[in-house]
Amino acid sequence: MRLDRLKQRLDSTDVRSIAVIKPSALGDVVQSLSLLPVLRERFPAARISWVIRDSLSPLVSGHPDLFEWIGYRRGEGWHAWRSLLLCLKQRRFDLALDLQGLLRTGLMVHATGAPVRIGLETAREGSGLACHALLNDTGRAVPAHRRYWRVAEFLGLGNRRPETTFSIGADDRSWADKLIGELGNRVVAVHPGARWQTKRWPLEQFAVVAAHVIRHHNAAVVLVGSPEERIAASRLKELALRLAPEGCVRNLAGETNLKQLAALLGSVQSLVTNDSGPMHLAAALGTPVVGLFTCTSATRSGPPPGPHVLIESTVECAGTYNRRCPNRGPRKLACLQDIAAASACDGLDKLLRPAAFDPAPSLRVA
Repeated sequence: MRLDRLKQRLDSTDVRSIAVIKPSALGDVVQSLSLLPVLRERFPAARISWVIRDSLSPLVSGHPDLFEWIGYRRGEGWHAWRSLLLCLKQRRFDLALDLQGLLRTGLMVHATGAPVRIGLETAREGSGLACHALLNDTGRAVPAHRRYWRVAEFLGLGNRRPETTFSIGADDRSWADKLIGELGNRVVAVHPGARWQTKRWPLEQFAVVAAHVIRHHNAAVVLVGSPEERIAASRLKELALRLAPEGCVRNLAGETNLKQLAALLGSVQSLVTNDSGPMHLAAALGTPVVGLFTCTSATRSGPPPGPHVLIESTVECAGTYNRRCPNRGPRKLACLQDIAAASACDGLDKLLRPAAFDPAPSLRVA
């Protein structure tokens, strides 16, 4: 269906119930949260539901513009999958947005039976067939945050300032405030993890940056990450304290839930991180980020413009999104070695000594 005809159908539909289908991942959910205030403004009487992985539900739970979140778990068998599809059908949604674009989300959006079903051009695995139309200018070359914001533009609210809201309870804020106070009120967070090996900058390089934080900024370092990243974070702590034994390094990898992580990242001076979900969470909370992009592109995968320093590898295969390195021999994982610790330290200096730094656009360093 052409987009102009879809707009006409949407305008003639009494939208009382909306399904946002974006089950994962952390960074993508964070970047799409700015659509909730847009949907609330455009459809003030509608109930908005979000289909999301149970593990990520704290990102949306308690949001003032959300009626409910509907949990999704991968690999739980046909009975759980059938129950989810039946749940979506019974809700009788009027508008459904597939922001994920995979076979499973295509089945979800089809199950809603909504008279208006919209997707993005990144749709694959046949998921686009379940939508009435795919929005223009939402292909993979378009930055992720811009792709999601095309929904706002389609709804006529593209000039609205994007807002990202997290519901962080008093207990979680109090926990973060207490921790920051114990560490001396000047704290830099470091996230050394990432799902792909080709995204994981060496721990030895992160250690140099952590020691720089301690010695040149008189700050403490807090390490964050998932339970699976705790061993790597422990190794990083050991390396950092070898270089700066006088420093304070706290390893919280695997010890925080999502609400605590958000409260913590919203309280630190900066975050040094690989291209990862915590990078987007920190940026959405207004925390300056030093982002390290080895096999991915800062333009496509980085946060929206802000007080950030985004550093990219310059090797020939940089920005190709290879989960496994295509090179062999001495060039294997060359992208990880291409970014020097000195570049990250310089970027951190710009953020922590911002007098001469223009914070408007993100600074990209090649």
